[in-house]
Amino acid sequence: MINFKNTGVYTLRSGDVSDVMQQLLPMLIEGEMVFAAFQDNKDKIVFTTKRVIVVNSQGLTGKKKNFTSLPYSKIQAFSFETAGMPDPDCGMDLFFLGLGHVRFVFTCGFDIVAFNKIISRYIL
Repeated sequence: MINFKNTGVYTLRSGDVSDVMQQLLPMLIEGEMVFAAFQDNKDKIVFTTKRVIVVNSQGLTGKKKNFTSLPYSKIQAFSFETAGMPDPDCGMDLFFLGLGHVRFVFTCGFDIVAFNKIISRYIL
């Protein structure tokens, strides 16, 4: 679950998201497609053509899951930060109308400029 009172920060890396994709695909609406998926420590973050979905594994076994849907239509503003030296990570902030904002930090080597272009297509 995202806590908007304390800015949600997710450090994302490529990972195995196949376990949540099996549950997630039947939830997608007509015409909605997944174009990127990442993993935080215990959360999975999926970017679709309509929204960002945060999947939080709960409980001891992690079988119980909380799905939070953040529609692009509710994004009021967004920003991104390129990597540099000595910090090789890059980031993106999404500001949601009436909720707050979420920060995604991508590990080194991620092409944030290309990702920004993809996200812009759905937000603007």
